[in-house]
Amino acid sequence: MDGLLIVSNRLPVVAKLEHGQMHIHNSSGGLATALKGPHEQGDSIWIGWPGDVKKFDEKQLAKLEENLSQHRLSPVYLTHDEIKQFYEGFSNGVLWPLYHYLSDKVDLDAWVNWKAFVEVNQKFATQVIKQYKPGNVIWIHDYQLSLLPGMLRKLLPEAKIGFFLHIPFPSSEVFRILPWRLEILEGMLGADLIGFHTYSYVRHFSTSLLHLLDIAPQGNHVFYANREIKLGAFPIGIDVGFFDRLAKDDDVVKEVELIKSENPGRKLLLGVDRLDYTKGIVRRLLAVERFLEREPKWHGKIRFIQVVVPSRGKVDAYDQLRQTLDGLVGRINGAYGSVISVPIHYLYKSLSEKQLVALYLATDLMLVSPLRDGMNLVAKEFVASRIDEDGVLLLSEFAGASVELVESLIFNPYDVDRFSLFINKALTMSQDERQTRMRDLRRRVQAFDSHRWAETFIEALVSCSPGKGAGTSSFSSDVEQKNILDRIRQIPQLVLLLDYDGTLISFAETPDLAVPDPEILELVLALSKRHDTRVHIVSGRSKESLERWFGNLPIGLHAEHGFWSRFKPIDPWNSQNLPSSEWKMEVKKILDKITMLTPGSLIEEKSASIAWHYRKVEPEFAAQFIQHISDNLEKEFDKDPLEVIHGEKVIEIRLKGIHKGSIIPKLLSEYRGFPCILAMGDDRTDEDMFSSLPPGGICIHVGSKPSIAPYRLPDVAAARTFLKKLLD
Repeated sequence: MDGLLIVSNRLPVVAKLEHGQMHIHNSSGGLATALKGPHEQGDSIWIGWPGDVKKFDEKQLAKLEENLSQHRLSPVYLTHDEIKQFYEGFSNGVLWPLYHYLSDKVDLDAWVNWKAFVEVNQKFATQVIKQYKPGNVIWIHDYQLSLLPGMLRKLLPEAKIGFFLHIPFPSSEVFRILPWRLEILEGMLGADLIGFHTYSYVRHFSTSLLHLLDIAPQGNHVFYANREIKLGAFPIGIDVGFFDRLAKDDDVVKEVELIKSENPGRKLLLGVDRLDYTKGIVRRLLAVERFLEREPKWHGKIRFIQVVVPSRGKVDAYDQLRQTLDGLVGRINGAYGSVISVPIHYLYKSLSEKQLVALYLATDLMLVSPLRDGMNLVAKEFVASRIDEDGVLLLSEFAGASVELVESLIFNPYDVDRFSLFINKALTMSQDERQTRMRDLRRRVQAFDSHRWAETFIEALVSCSPGKGAGTSSFSSDVEQKNILDRIRQIPQLVLLLDYDGTLISFAETPDLAVPDPEILELVLALSKRHDTRVHIVSGRSKESLERWFGNLPIGLHAEHGFWSRFKPIDPWNSQNLPSSEWKMEVKKILDKITMLTPGSLIEEKSASIAWHYRKVEPEFAAQFIQHISDNLEKEFDKDPLEVIHGEKVIEIRLKGIHKGSIIPKLLSEYRGFPCILAMGDDRTDEDMFSSLPPGGICIHVGSKPSIAPYRLPDVAAARTFLKKLLD
């Protein structure tokens, strides 16, 4: 690896003017903490927003950039409006609540801020391009920059790009609520490796690809835009050594003793959260209240310290949350407090790292109860700090950390009553059980710290092969296309063999809806009038459909993959010899049963084949069972005289020997001399046509599927554009 570019919404530092003087403070948050070590120890440049610098003059900005440069930090400056619309408006007003399953908190005016979201992602792309050198690996972080991988892929097609999502990826049913769902998915798919905290998030992402982009994942990777993209779970860790050292620090040890001396005879409960409605703080307080209500023996014997770190104060939902917390704390303390003590000690402030570790060490029970959390590093910080191998971790099953930290007490934070029972269970747990659980937790957290997390992801990213998918070649460049066109223009006689579905026209929900539009009819007519050019449409469609759509054009038509042919409009349709059709009754009987059990599928009967279409079948069902159905059909019918062929969302059982390649000898005998044949198609049935072309023939595959064709166009639009250039 020739250097790493780390790209995140924020830099690991924040620049501020305090009394006219510039000060640079370390950023808080899991991302900055997790990547701090890998950045300091590696050959990397970190790109991100340094904070609001609108009050900085030119001299101060120059000094800031010099300081940042010394630490290999590259700033992306955002205006006040961009911060408000991109960060507060769309990132935290739309994506954050939606990804955390709180759709009721999604900003109703989301569309207002979408443009800013796109523009800021583009601003980041510009800064990455400035810093990029060939061989660099680019690692993009989190939901605020979900469009960036796709933008960079267009600008740096051969770059190795990784994307890691630090928050949950929601189920497809929730994600599809987002109006810009396709843009977000396509943006993320610009990466070579997309990482998540847990396998469940990988599964949700894969399901969204299936439902929304019709991309079926294959194991731990997907194919998109002629590229292989790897998906993986990489649970983020913390700097375990840092917390271990702090826990042994003399100042921390003294602070622990002070906390315990001020709470003699009391069990200490602790919650540490950023002010956020996803953290479940309200339900946590309700659970403590329920615990005090049902367990009066604990009155005056517990103290719940709740630390809430100020966050996103300009967002209304957060201001309302703070007011709710203030009211709840007052109510509970009023009901269960006394002259000498109150059960809840509520701190709305940031604490130093030493103060936090002291609290982690002093507490008996750590409460981590998010309603939804990508990972939750507070849980891991608590475990890493417990060098005494004691204390209990009560952890929400909806935190990504619950998949790893299985020795904690895992519960459902929505069940307030059971939550309160778990509090009692934790407080009455024996010392042996506490220590056994904590020892196992510590081994787990130590084994996969932030350094190992970064190494694992980067190793997986470096091993990716960007730009090309397995079994495919890259799309033909503009230069390659120009060379093909120049070659064709030197040829005295040209025969065009054009597939229909997926080549000239995009696929429709059902075959009957894929009728030719005026543009393609005009294009085919214009090509037929080109000097010394003969046009033939070679399709799996029935002869009735092709006759209805193209019968008035001076072109050749070949239906059912060449079983029926008509070279000129005045010619009758001729067919290949058709054996007994008894086989069709057996095939149709089996397909009828499958269709009844597969809602959305349909049967299309032709002269020499029967096709089973499953384009409208529910995607997850299709992904799970189509291969099974296909295997059974092949086992049943892939024998003389039948064969099973797979097309685009269709399985066709046809007579052997009837394929698109069979029309090539007829064409060569029809046209005297040695015409150049250009064949264009998109699926498995067109490979027969490509492989049958005589020397000098030109094959062009449309799409990203594996093909023997040496030339490739990405989609129907590109195919039409290429054919239009033939007319120049």
